Amino acid sequence: MIIRLASKNDYESIWHIFSQVVKDGKTYVFSPDTTKEEFETYWLSAPITTFVAEEEGKIVGTYVIKPNHVGLGDHIANCSYMVSESTQGKGIGKMMCAHSIDYATEKGYQAIQFNIVISTNVAAIALWKKFGFQIIGTIPKAFRHSQLGLVDAHIMFKQLDFQS
Repeated sequence: MIIRLASKNDYESIWHIFSQVVKDGKTYVFSPDTTKEEFETYWLSAPITTFVAEEEGKIVGTYVIKPNHVGLGDHIANCSYMVSESTQGKGIGKMMCAHSIDYATEKGYQAIQFNIVISTNVAAIALWKKFGFQIIGTIPKAFRHSQLGLVDAHIMFKQLDFQS
């Protein structure tokens, strides 16, 4: 398994993963009807840096990292991770999270913040906590879950070890 910067040749594979993940409306704010053009804006446009997890020549996961805010808030990173349906539960999300922490630290970010972690996504919350992320706030009824209706979302945060 390698994690590397995405190239234009990876876009179709990333789109496939993205569209799989958002179609059920359970874990991401992106609409199940997100178009390919909207996806490119959300996942592939500057200032976003996109990575892929590749196994035996096949893209099995992707993540993005970007400044959480512009200007005076750009020292905090924001990340999103997606794993293909066929390879979920194999530790790919764990590897991408570890990679993103290393990359963010290397790039001089002081922390990583996840702005909207759906409260019903217990596997993701448990994984992020294993990496030292803490829930620093909960937004009541912030997400329109496709099956459960309105559910809470968490803001999760991790301070990074950085050199100033």
